[in-house]
Amino acid sequence: MSVFQSAGRTDLGKVRKRNEDAILSRDDARLWVVADGLGGHSAGDVASALIAERLAAIEVGSSAPDAVDAIDDALLAVHEELRLLAQQRRVDLIGSTVALTLIRDGVGLCGWVGDSRVYCYEGGQLRQLTVDHAHAPPLGSTSQAGAGVLTRAIGADQVLSIDWLAVALKADTQLLLCTDGVNKEMSDQELAEVLGAASSAEAAIDDIFACCLARGARDNVSAIVIRAPV
Repeated sequence: MSVFQSAGRTDLGKVRKRNEDAILSRDDARLWVVADGLGGHSAGDVASALIAERLAAIEVGSSAPDAVDAIDDALLAVHEELRLLAQQRRVDLIGSTVALTLIRDGVGLCGWVGDSRVYCYEGGQLRQLTVDHAHAPPLGSTSQAGAGVLTRAIGADQVLSIDWLAVALKADTQLLLCTDGVNKEMSDQELAEVLGAASSAEAAIDDIFACCLARGARDNVSAIVIRAPV
């Protein structure tokens, strides 16, 4: 089994009173997750924590299809539980985004709902693998950079749709999973420079968080960096 180097962190940031993000790193199972509870709604921290808790508990065997099925089943169960919880609490929505990566046989399988992201860095280039489930803010809007109106989230619509894609991993591949608190503060070019210069996954995380916090960290900040074995 190939050994992947990873490092992850979540931080309250400088403005929010509560951290509604959650992360999960299961290096042994080669599964990594970030989740961002919906701010402005009830119990976003409960939603993101439940995603991390359930994905921490599932069995993910060596078979990629079986592992993806197990993840889908867990997220669908969380989705239904959050919708029921919202009804019981008489609130409109309790929800969260999620972005995750599962590695099997040299392939990164990326699943997501919402605007948390997975990036791939290789050959000196950074590309966003996931496509945000969000409407862009209107032209001239004063909203935070990268902020839009979510069109999909765990716990939101009656039917949950989880998007998946696969990416072949090369010797120099790095994957970055992050909530939007990162891309609100750093451009893709800046993230590419950090990943290209850092000597390790931990060093990359250190640099990302130092930059986000220095710029005011207007949202919770969460990220995981995964490095393929050389």
